[in-house]
Amino acid sequence: MKTKLPIPHTYVIVFSFIVFAAILTWFVPAGEFNRVQKHLPDGTKQTIIEQDSYRLVESRPQTWQVFTAIAKGFSNQAAIIVFILLIGGAFWIMNASKALDVGIMTFIQWSRKLERFKIINKLGVDNMVISLIMIMFSAFGAIFGMSEETIAFVIILVPLAISMGYDSIVGISMVYVAAHVGFAGAILNPFTIGIAQGLSDLPIFSGLEYRIICWIILNAITIVFVLWYAHRIKKNPQKSLMYEADEYWRQRDKIDMDSIAFETPRSAWISFLLVNLVLVLFSIFYPQSKLTIGNTSFQFPAIPIATALFTILSIVSLRKSVHFYILNLLAFTIIFLIVGVMGYHWYVAEIGALFFGMGIAAGVAMNKSANDITKLFIEGAKDIFSAAFVVGIAGGIIVILTDGKIIDTIMYSLSQSMQEFGKTGTTGMIYLIQTGLNIIIPSGSAKAALTMPIMAPFSDLVGISRQLTVLAFQFGDGFTNMITPTSGILIGCLGIARIPYDIWFRWGWKFILLLVIVGFLLLLPPMFFSFNGF
Repeated sequence: MKTKLPIPHTYVIVFSFIVFAAILTWFVPAGEFNRVQKHLPDGTKQTIIEQDSYRLVESRPQTWQVFTAIAKGFSNQAAIIVFILLIGGAFWIMNASKALDVGIMTFIQWSRKLERFKIINKLGVDNMVISLIMIMFSAFGAIFGMSEETIAFVIILVPLAISMGYDSIVGISMVYVAAHVGFAGAILNPFTIGIAQGLSDLPIFSGLEYRIICWIILNAITIVFVLWYAHRIKKNPQKSLMYEADEYWRQRDKIDMDSIAFETPRSAWISFLLVNLVLVLFSIFYPQSKLTIGNTSFQFPAIPIATALFTILSIVSLRKSVHFYILNLLAFTIIFLIVGVMGYHWYVAEIGALFFGMGIAAGVAMNKSANDITKLFIEGAKDIFSAAFVVGIAGGIIVILTDGKIIDTIMYSLSQSMQEFGKTGTTGMIYLIQTGLNIIIPSGSAKAALTMPIMAPFSDLVGISRQLTVLAFQFGDGFTNMITPTSGILIGCLGIARIPYDIWFRWGWKFILLLVIVGFLLLLPPMFFSFNGF
């Protein structure tokens, strides 16, 4: 009888990549480009590569550094690690109130009522819910580059998917996959399109019309695939690769509505007054917000309006029960997150602080003491610690490649390999290079700074439009983000959803390959037909 080989732990898989990267530093020649500062149209500075500046440097083979790289990886990824811990602690406090349970059951009961409408019943309520959630997050990814922010939503949508009869993979697909498909098919993403076009001396966000077409096609394929998978799992839950592992979520999220006391303690009103006071003060200091969508900015009283809506809806929800007030608190946390990202360039530190404040406000509303809130927060951080820890380990891969001086060599070698191809072949090679590089450099802005100063002038020499080169970068940057172990965001989301990396790889590689092929096909029309901006 054959003995089944045990599946390696996610930590083992990620550490193996660190070791493999260290082995490469012994065989790949060390080299580097000169880097210079360039002023971008928006007034900011960007470090870019100086053309024809590649040179060989002294080799730096990595040995015992595979261990120190982990510490450096933690240091480099500290913001995301702390963000994950804050999210875990805040939501644990919220979970103690059973507000999310009430919200999920209320949502499911409401959606089931829609089945009485023939057209909705024919389309399927669950299909509509999944599709609408995916379109929303994809739009966030396409318009303002939502990526790290998805970590905060995984802990909401995975339990929702489980409650609807699906698995954790469907839950993470609704938020993480949707946002990153939107990121890949970016329409106005400042972190990829904005930087890449700026470095290529193109008008910022030009070529918008064709990118919208690409975004629609990519989303249609993704939604159909996820719905097909979801239908398959709903019909036979045992087919899910996560069926046994999802028992954690099924046990955690068993909801006994009869055991929940729907009441509004005085402490809930105190929480509301304190939060409302803070929001009123912010409304006074920030009466107008300069919201930026792509290359368009406009003034809008976002904070005062959101504060007024929060006040009204909080009073309504408090009259029902503290659970609905906490749900309202969560909803407006998300609204202020969007305002912060679009109007004030918030990143993980500010977003983490926002959710931390939400957790404290929820704890006060439940009439918990400071010590009780602290204990709940520690329990939540402890529960999610493994997700935060693996992000730090994954950061060690980039440290080894960087310290070993082989990232620039890989880039230079790939760019030299496509000198003899025609237009179609060269476009395909640029796309392939960007896709391959994304496995070791998942940061879109960093890869733009590394590749576009080389790729843009090179495309002129072979007669390819710079806009097409930017599109190849955009697709190459986006798709493999959803499978590379060097992505701290992916590893963090998988950790929160409790999906082992090997299972995610087994589930997703065929789908990612499909997207990569579709991406190449979408690069062909601008080569043969006229599109605005190309």
